[in-house]
Amino acid sequence: MFRRIREDIAFVKEMDPAARSSFEIFLTYSGLHAVWFYRISHFFYLIKWFTLARIISQFARFITGIEIHPGAKIGRCLFIDHGSGVVIGETAIVGDYVVLYQGVTLGGTGKEKGKRHPTLGNHVLVATGAKVLGSLTVGDYAKVGAGSIVLHPVPPNSTVVGIPARVVVQDGKRVEDDLNQTDLPDVIGEECRQLEDRVEELEQRLAEMEELLRKTKEGEQFGHSVV
Repeated sequence: MFRRIREDIAFVKEMDPAARSSFEIFLTYSGLHAVWFYRISHFFYLIKWFTLARIISQFARFITGIEIHPGAKIGRCLFIDHGSGVVIGETAIVGDYVVLYQGVTLGGTGKEKGKRHPTLGNHVLVATGAKVLGSLTVGDYAKVGAGSIVLHPVPPNSTVVGIPARVVVQDGKRVEDDLNQTDLPDVIGEECRQLEDRVEELEQRLAEMEELLRKTKEGEQFGHSVV
C-alpha cells in the first residue's frame, strides 16, 4: 500500500509543475485522495460488500467532489488534476499513468446492461470537460481535447477534438509528454471557415446569374420596342 502511495505521489510530481513537495501532494491533492478511497471501496466491492463499498465511494465524493464507482477498474498512477466534477462509471476501465482533468466523465449512454462505460488505455490524457461515453476504447497514448464528446473508439497515438470528437492526429505521431491543451487543431473553426468560403462563392455566382438575367430582360425589352 505504501509503495503504491509513493508511486502515485511521484507521478503527480512528474506531471504537475505546481506540485512543490511530496508532503504537500499527500495532504492537499483531492484527486489522489479520491483514488485512494476508491482502492478501499473497490476491495469491498470485490468481496461483494456492495453497500459498504458504495458508502465509502459516496463519502469520498462528498469530501473530494469526485465520483468513482467502486466497480470500476483502475490501473496504476491515475492522476485526477483539479478533479472537481469527475465521474467514472461502474464498468469503466482505466489503464496505467492516465491523467484526467476537471469535469471529465467516463459514462454510459443509456440503460444497457453489461459493459457500458469506456476503456482507457495506458498514458491517456483526457482534458477539461471532456465526455467519453459508451463501451468504447481510447487507445494508448491518446489525447482527448478539452470539451470534446467522444462517442466512437479512439485509435492509439491519436488526438481527438470536437463534438462529436474526431481524430486530428494519428499514425505514428506520438503524443508529447506534456500537459499542453491549447495547441490542438481547431476542427470546428476550420469547417466554419470552409462554409464561409462556400457561402461567399455561392453568393458571387448568384450575383452573376442575377446580372445575366437582368441583361437578358433588358435585351428582350429593347428588341421588342425596336420591332
